[in-house]
Amino acid sequence: MRKIIEPQMKIGETAIAKIKFDLRSRDEITKLLRGLQAIYCNPEVREQIFDVLTELIPSHIDPNNGRTGMDLWKIFVLGALRLNCNWDYDKLHEIANNHIRLRQMLGHGKMDDDYEYALQTIRDNIALFTPEVLDKINQIVVKYGHEVAGKKKEEKLTGSCDSFVTKTDVHYPTDINLLFDAVRKMITLVMGICGYMDISDWRQGKHHIRKAKTNNGNNGVKP
Repeated sequence: MRKIIEPQMKIGETAIAKIKFDLRSRDEITKLLRGLQAIYCNPEVREQIFDVLTELIPSHIDPNNGRTGMDLWKIFVLGALRLNCNWDYDKLHEIANNHIRLRQMLGHGKMDDDYEYALQTIRDNIALFTPEVLDKINQIVVKYGHEVAGKKKEEKLTGSCDSFVTKTDVHYPTDINLLFDAVRKMITLVMGICGYMDISDWRQGKHHIRKAKTNNGNNGVKP
């Protein structure tokens, strides 16, 4: 038996809408949990996500019978966290059992502080979070992101990131060349994805690589 989310709150449990985060935090966990909270607090988006989550249940399984399984919301939260942070199951297991805000997002209150997830339980359930299900959820989340950002349908969302060289004692021009290699690889990957999905937006990928190389030789790699 599987539920999307436990409808009845337990004593000591904090409602997802009332979970408080440090708004100054730049940590990836906090950012993701705030995003999940926003999704949950929007009834229309939440229902769309919940409809997709029901696809995690194999067609030959009756969701109303049998042993109680992990709630689909918990699978969604833990699966999104693992993908977003690029963790292995051991790391996810440790954080799921010890991160206070995450446990609140999973529906755990003060009365079940001693409850711990088994590693195998996490492995078995997160494995249900398939790329097909993730893609459908992404479509919903991206659309909602456009609305939050105040973008029109024809407008595109853009983003930025910081890049740095992790190897110590790397100086100019080696550091710039390493950054250019990273930019070139990202452009190549985006070109491949766009080609696979029959999207023409990055048809000038080779031009972008040449432009990045030119900038690399003058003022550094520009985004």
